[in-house]
Amino acid sequence: MEQGLRNYLVVTGGYWAFTITDGAIRMLVVLYFHMLGYSPFEVAMLFLFYEFFGIITNLVGGWLGARIGLNLTMHIGMGMQIIALVALTVPDAWLSIAYVMAAQALSGIAKDLNKMSAKASVKIMLDDQGGTQLFKWVAILTGSKNALKGAGFFIGAALLDWLEFRGALISLAGSLFIVFIITIVMLPSGVGKMKSKPKFTQVFSKIAAINWLSAARFFLFGSRDVWFVVGLPVFLYEVLEWSNSEIGAFIAFWIIGYGFVQASVPKLIRSREQSKLPTGQTARLWAFILAIFPAGILLGFQQTWPVDYV
Repeated sequence: MEQGLRNYLVVTGGYWAFTITDGAIRMLVVLYFHMLGYSPFEVAMLFLFYEFFGIITNLVGGWLGARIGLNLTMHIGMGMQIIALVALTVPDAWLSIAYVMAAQALSGIAKDLNKMSAKASVKIMLDDQGGTQLFKWVAILTGSKNALKGAGFFIGAALLDWLEFRGALISLAGSLFIVFIITIVMLPSGVGKMKSKPKFTQVFSKIAAINWLSAARFFLFGSRDVWFVVGLPVFLYEVLEWSNSEIGAFIAFWIIGYGFVQASVPKLIRSREQSKLPTGQTARLWAFILAIFPAGILLGFQQTWPVDYV
């Protein structure tokens, strides 16, 4: 097998394994700590550092990868995820909000290090494949993210039923450790490492509109995760009395469906004039249209409509 393709398959396998554990640990934390008596707000607080440190890592990850190599940043991410999983296996008496927030901070850093490293490594390893072929391979890697994340949510909920909280964490950590060793052995070192050290200021775009768009994405994804990762699972468990596996399956299917919609966005918003690209006005229009749906849910609750239908 061609060296570049073999390396691509190894990176993709590592990325898939990591993505499954990322979805699983989030579902495990939400369901288990709610069962321990944590309020929805306290559960949401557990993910505060996950999101915050993920944003910081996303900002500096490319700069770090260029300085020390993408292979190393990917394995640092895997190692931190294993530590985060094992850290949560301590007795319940140790699981304070601050302790769990620290573990989630490690997981947030790990997620963005691994994601950035995998995507950038693929582009470098398959650079000789040509533009169309390279786009195909990268699309397979990135397009699989939502399906694997959805599978992770289901696996996390199912493992909570089958192995309980600590058994689930140990099984996930052990599986990821095996993948960690395999990728260390099979991948070349120094991938993506630049001879000239880039300056930290290069992480910011010189185009103000891009920086504003990045800031807007912060609030967009933050609001999504507050509801979807915390609010919805707690609602399904507490109000509709769904089992852990049912919650995991529902969210898994939702994320996979969300991935298909995400992949179809270019076709959905494409202008009749093929040469006309989406603009800021396009983003504002769709933001307004999509805001109607959560507003409708809120109205339904205020009007005391049956929760099963809302």
